[in-house]
This record gives sequence, C-alpha cells and structure tokens, in this order.
Amino acid sequence: MYCTRCGVELREEDRFCWQCGTATRGDARPEPLSRPRALMLDKRNRKIAGVCAGFARYLDVDVTLVRILVLVFALATGVGFIAYLVAWILMPADTSVEPAASADMIRQTS
Repeated sequence: MYCTRCGVELREEDRFCWQCGTATRGDARPEPLSRPRALMLDKRNRKIAGVCAGFARYLDVDVTLVRILVLVFALATGVGFIAYLVAWILMPADTSVEPAASADMIRQTS
C-alpha cells in the first residue's frame, strides 16, 4: 500500500503515513501537527514591510484588523510609527515562503 499524498510505501496496518501524516483509512483521524509559532515578517502578504502580516499570522487574526489597529495607534500616539520601524528592523524575514512568480516567468511558461 502506498500513501495517496506523498507516495511512500506503507504497511497494511498503518493508519497514517509516516512521511506526511495523511490518514490511510477512512476511520483514522490525523493528529494536528504542533508547529512552534515564530514572529517573522510575512513577505507574501505584505503591503509595506510585512510587519502587520507577520503579527496577524503570529496571533492568528485577520491582517486587516492588525493594520487598522497599528494605523490608529500610530496616528493617535505617534509612537506607532517608531514601533513599526523597530519591528521592521528586528523581526527576521520568513525564509520558508517562496517569493511569488514574476510576470516574466508566468509569460515564459504560458
């Protein structure tokens, strides 16, 4: 028997793929993978630097809500602009996300 997701060979008594965790039977429930959350710049969903998108992903909330809160905080106190710049400098970039394909690459593959 082979995994339908990654193609790894499995034993008949296996309920989950040992490689990717996909359930191999209808009665099996996959256990949620616990990944440690890291506060990083989200380069894929960024508008300026990815600070708000990174905080939204870290807190698991809507990115629009975070952007509005940062804007209100920045306009109301003035400290928000400095905090945004400090976060931009100190937060590491998310290197696991591949950059989006450019328009030239899309045209070449079409």
